[in-house]
Order: sequence, then C-alpha cells, then structure tokens
Amino acid sequence: MSKKDGRAKRLAVRPYAAVLLIVLPIAAALASLCIGRISYPIGEILNAIADRFSGEEISGTAVVIWNIRMPRILLALLCGAGLSVAGCAFQSLFSNPLATPDTLGVASGTSFGAALAMLWGFGMIGIQVTAFAMGIAAVALTWLAASGKSGRNGLGSVVLAGIMIGSLFSALVSLVKFAADTETQLPAITYWLMGSLSGAGYEQLRLGAPIIIAGIAVLYALRWKLNILPLGDDEAVSLGTNIKLLRTVTVICATAVTASCVSMCGQVGWVGLLIPHICRMAFGSDHRAILPASVSIGAAFMALVDTAARSISAAQIPISVLTAIIGAPFFIILMRKSGGHSL
Repeated sequence: MSKKDGRAKRLAVRPYAAVLLIVLPIAAALASLCIGRISYPIGEILNAIADRFSGEEISGTAVVIWNIRMPRILLALLCGAGLSVAGCAFQSLFSNPLATPDTLGVASGTSFGAALAMLWGFGMIGIQVTAFAMGIAAVALTWLAASGKSGRNGLGSVVLAGIMIGSLFSALVSLVKFAADTETQLPAITYWLMGSLSGAGYEQLRLGAPIIIAGIAVLYALRWKLNILPLGDDEAVSLGTNIKLLRTVTVICATAVTASCVSMCGQVGWVGLLIPHICRMAFGSDHRAILPASVSIGAAFMALVDTAARSISAAQIPISVLTAIIGAPFFIILMRKSGGHSL
C-alpha cells in the first residue's frame, strides 16, 4: 500500500476512530469499577451509580464504588491522560521521540518534594502540595541553567540542563532516604516512589485535577499549532506564529500537568513515552488527531493497568512496575513493526 493510499484509509476510518476514542475510556472506567478483589456485575454497578443521583439509601456496593473505587479510577483516568499529553507535547517540542514528561526534571523534583514532605511528617495534602512546588522549582532551575534559551538551537541546552537537574534531585531523593527512619519513613518513601494510586481521595482530586484539566485543555486548544513546534524559527515566523510564546506555553502546561500527576500518584514511567507513539502509528503525525487520541488511550491504559495492579494479588503491585513490564516489550514490538521510522 502506498503512502497516499494509507493516508486515504486513515481519513476513511476517522469518524469510527473518533467514536472509539470517546467510548474507550468510559468502557475502561466501567470495567475498572466491576473488577477488583470483589467483583460486581455491570448491572449492580449501574444501579449503584443511579442510586447516588436518585437520593435513595446507599447500599454496601455503592459505598465501595463511590468511596473506594471511583476516586481511584478518576485519578487513573486523569493521570493517564495528563502524562500522555505531556509526553506528546514534549516529543513535538524537542523533536525527539524519546522525550518524556520528565525531560526537564519535573518528575525528579516532584519526587524529592514528596520524599521531603514524608520525612517532615506531612499529611497527604501536604505531600501533594510540596511535591508539586518542588516539581515546578526543578523546571525553573532547568530553564535558568539553560540561560532561558528557547530557540530551536537552544532546546538542546534545555534538554541537557534537564538531565543535570534531574540527576541533582535524584541525588537529593537518595539523601532523604538515607536520613529517613528505616522502620517507618523509608518504606513509605520507597513505596511512593514506585508509583501507586492507593491513596486516591476526593480531597486530593479537588486539589490536583483542575491543574491537569486546565493544562490538557490549553494544549488541546493549541493542538494544531503543535505541528509547528518541530519547525525552525524562520519557518514558524513565516506562518505567523509567535514560536517563543508557543514553546513557553507548551512547557508551562506540560510541566504543570506532569507535576500534578506525579504529586498525586508518584513516579509512573512509560505512559508518556509509549502512548504518544501508539497514537502516532495509528493516526499519523498530525497533532489535531494525536492529542485527543493520547487523552483517550492514555486514560484507558492507566485505568486498566491500575485495575490489574490492585486485582492480581492481595498486596497491591506498584503501578510503575506494571507499566514497565507492559511498556518495554510493547515498545520493542512497535520498533520492529515500524523499522524505527515512526519513532
């Protein structure tokens, strides 16, 4: 099949793909509500949801659904969508298929903030706020270390600065772990760093969800302009785009989304790397299609992986372990299938 025929085929199935992308996260959320250490039939789930809005007495099933599973699934959907969109934005910004949401050191900074908050004995909200603040501080240091260079030639310096700052904060995390109490604090810090959604709650979501939703919304509104990011400065200016402003907004939104996600669920790898590549192989290189696809597929992927993490064994498996186990082989398959050209 020629490239022209492949492009025509993609255009022909686009309406069906749009419907699938809308249904996919909803189906994943319903499946996650049904599956767990205690499984419920879909009819009972729908009745529990209906009872919540009808004002009738809440049953035992509804308590499990609304107080335990629902906040965790909402967090998984938000973080999956957020990390996927952030990865997609950074890959376009740096013209690098290996760029991830942690390219500028935000995840390392956020992890240090969370570890430090645990060392100081903060509660869940205190941990979330401190982690978010440190993540933003890490990116600010990266930008300063790169002397604020935002041009195409300066983006390489930004990436190198991000690696340096990320290594610095990783060392600080190790220092905090060294100073932590080995009986109580060290296990909690280690488990958090491995990634988990077990602490999800509505209060946590009220604090972090608006940042994720706002960041995704801005990047979605700019999705057609993300196609311009890989171009040089002269080409972008000829198209009437303020490329420096576009890059700055992209960095701010992707960073805020990543920091908020990591502050709520810890370090979760592979989502921001794998999902954008899957979307690129399925929908081409146009960000008008890639970005909404990343939102849908990333949300569904995270929800299903977290469901597996809490259902496979009585002891919940850290979610980053499963994303690596699933992501690494799948990424190799993608590379072999594409010959590395789409990566």
